[in-house]
Parts: sequence; structure tokens; C-alpha cells
Amino acid sequence: MNKIDFKKFYQAHWTIEERLKLEVVTDFVQGILNHEFDQVIATYRDHPYVQHNRSVPSGIENIVNLNRKMASRFPEFFLDPKHVYLDGDFVIFHSHLTVKANHRGNEKKGLNVIDIWKISDGKIVEHWDSIQPLDFMSRLFTLITGGAIRNNDGVF
Repeated sequence: MNKIDFKKFYQAHWTIEERLKLEVVTDFVQGILNHEFDQVIATYRDHPYVQHNRSVPSGIENIVNLNRKMASRFPEFFLDPKHVYLDGDFVIFHSHLTVKANHRGNEKKGLNVIDIWKISDGKIVEHWDSIQPLDFMSRLFTLITGGAIRNNDGVF
């Protein structure tokens, strides 16, 4: 089981409301990382979840199913948050995503990812990401899998 200690990122100036928004996102992310896909869908199905990564359709089930496919292809994939920022309704992770366990911690492998979630009334309502491949294989993978536009939500 993959467990991330998100409390290590806590800042004294964060409000209780901001910490609760972080808990929504961290529970969602932990469920994905632990391959608890059906549980994540059951818990978050009613969240509006507008996706701003144009290669992924909007909706919780779509992002979960994308991660389900990724886990079946890369069962060791892991998102390692390096920084967490909170700003009102926004929860921001700056993370290192790897697909092999032996790549964890190697900044020359995997992807540099910035995820931004907007939380409203305790629900994930929007998600943006910015992804930078760090090695040749990651660059090749993003070239092969990218390009198809699966939503019209805009990137900004």
C-alpha cells in the first residue's frame, strides 16, 4: 500500500477549510495510488470534475479509468508529491511521477507533474495539470499517447 504523509507539507498559515480541501484531494490521490479504483468512483462519483487536460474526458470515472489503465500497464506507477500549495479553493501538487519502483527518487526518470485541483463545497470541481517528461522514454510515451482532444474544457 502506498501511503504519503501529506501532513509533512502542512503550513501554519493554512486555514482549517484549506486543510479540509487538501484532505479531499489527498484521499482521492491515495485511492488512485493504492489502485482502489472502484472505491474512488463510489466516493467521488457525484463530484462535477471538469478536466482541463485536453487528452482526458471530464468526469471522475474517466480520470479513474485512465489511471486504472495506467496501473494495469505500469503497476508500480507512483506520484511522489514534492511540494503542496493551498490557495483558497485551489490545491496544488508539484510531484515526481514514475512508472517503475526503481525510478522513484531518480529525477532523471519519469515525469515532472503539476496538478491543480479546485475544490468547492467539499467536491473536486476542476483539475488542470502540466506534465514535463524527464527522460527519453517518457518523452516518447507522451508523444505516442498525446494529441487526441477528448474535451472542450480549455486548458486555462
